[in-house]
Amino acid sequence: MYRNSLKDLKAWLISEFRKPLVLRGARQVGKTWLVRELAKEMNKHLVELNFEKQRELSVHFESNNPTTILLNLESALGLSIHPENSLLFFDEIQAAPQLFAKLRWFYEAMPNLPVIAAGSLLEFVLERHEFSMPVGRVNYFFIEPLGFDEFLMAKNEKHLLTRLEQLTITNPLNTALHEKALHLFKEYLTVGGMPEAVNTWIKTQSFDTLARVHNDLINTYKDDFSKYTGHLSINLLDQALTAVPKMLTKKFIYSRVNPNARHGSIKQATDLLTKSRLCYYVKQSAANGIPLDAEINSKHFKMILIDVGLVSTLLGLRLYQFKSIDEIAQINHGALTEQAAGQLLRLLLPNYIDPSLYYWSRELSSASAEVDYIIQDNQRLIPIEVKAGNEGKLRSLHQFMSEKPWKTAVRIYAGPLTKNQINTKTPTGNSVNYELISIPFYLIGQIHRLVNTV
Repeated sequence: MYRNSLKDLKAWLISEFRKPLVLRGARQVGKTWLVRELAKEMNKHLVELNFEKQRELSVHFESNNPTTILLNLESALGLSIHPENSLLFFDEIQAAPQLFAKLRWFYEAMPNLPVIAAGSLLEFVLERHEFSMPVGRVNYFFIEPLGFDEFLMAKNEKHLLTRLEQLTITNPLNTALHEKALHLFKEYLTVGGMPEAVNTWIKTQSFDTLARVHNDLINTYKDDFSKYTGHLSINLLDQALTAVPKMLTKKFIYSRVNPNARHGSIKQATDLLTKSRLCYYVKQSAANGIPLDAEINSKHFKMILIDVGLVSTLLGLRLYQFKSIDEIAQINHGALTEQAAGQLLRLLLPNYIDPSLYYWSRELSSASAEVDYIIQDNQRLIPIEVKAGNEGKLRSLHQFMSEKPWKTAVRIYAGPLTKNQINTKTPTGNSVNYELISIPFYLIGQIHRLVNTV
């Protein structure tokens, strides 16, 4: 399976400024696979230590001398470890969090040995860290589910992907290829980007088998709840997770999770879900300038899930009852497309940045308005409206553009790639003039290129 992250990991491996690397991401997004594939493709001897399965190995790290640690490991594992041609991998490091402190000594005393650490629920360990974190001596790398471009590669659609990466207004897809790309995007809405789901779907093309994978993933995540609930009810965490797909596209309302629970407890539940990277906040921002985070309203937010493929499962849809991708794509279409758009917009940032999502809204009884997403493009902000079909009114977008200094906006929809100059009036009578770039769903990953070249 092709992963964009692998290219960046290779660049890290050969960099003269390399530091020990900490992979962060939810369970089952492919962290361990990436490290194994990196070692394989770069011809490195992988020394993989799984501290969840082999907790007894942590005793060999009592010294702060990497040479002593390697000698201990060689004796314990019965193998030779040569720094020049090896890759040392601490998997499931959350089971032995004190080992984070040892990364400093590998960086300072044995920089020729590449070291990677990864694990599940790392956010909780890093937040608590009752140990000495090697600040400034590690690199962080964030792993997400597969994007649509990686999905196309998994589907062996390399030539179509190359075509999408070269599209311009003057050189668009013809109607047949546009419809093919849209159908593949509907497939992505159903399958999602979790590696196991993608791999299973490509091998079986079975809705029943795909549904089993999605359900198993959800149950795996729920099994983790007991590891980080503390005094919080597991039932409340379950209710919060189930509520997220039901409120996609809407402001998240605590009372809709459980009308009888304290809002403080529900907030704690949503915070835990985001720390586990099962869900993500979409923060409301005034969007007057950069950074977007400087003008957020912490009381107003939306939420999306880690992956669009899991939405249908949490909504209780039975995939095996459907006959085609098109049938499934019609269910909750608007919510699915906004979820997928948010998921793919997170991938626009480099792997070393923990991505955040933002939206804009104005809640007035006479003139409420909301723009689905706001992204930063160099020194400007780009508002993004997501439309499930190939049409749809843009009143909120017009209102936003009339109030803000930005001159370019994006519509994500099912239609072709186009650029138009908008000259109209808002419902309140204000004139508004701006450039609207309409981008089909399958080009979400190309937004930065398109807003600067079309």
